[in-house]
Amino acid sequence: MTKRRDLVKMLLKAGFEPDGGTRHGKFTKGSITMKVQRHREIPDATAKKILRDAGLR
Repeated sequence: MTKRRDLVKMLLKAGFEPDGGTRHGKFTKGSITMKVQRHREIPDATAKKILRDAGLR
């Protein structure tokens, strides 16, 4: 399990900006929008997919 705050830190460091959201936090960078669950821990497979889609892995 990956901690949500670590994943959010990686996205912010890569230049993504928080863009609100209700059940999921939205982070945008240009035309790319990533959604991150609002749970303390996120399954590793989901975290890897988010990072891959964001171009960080």
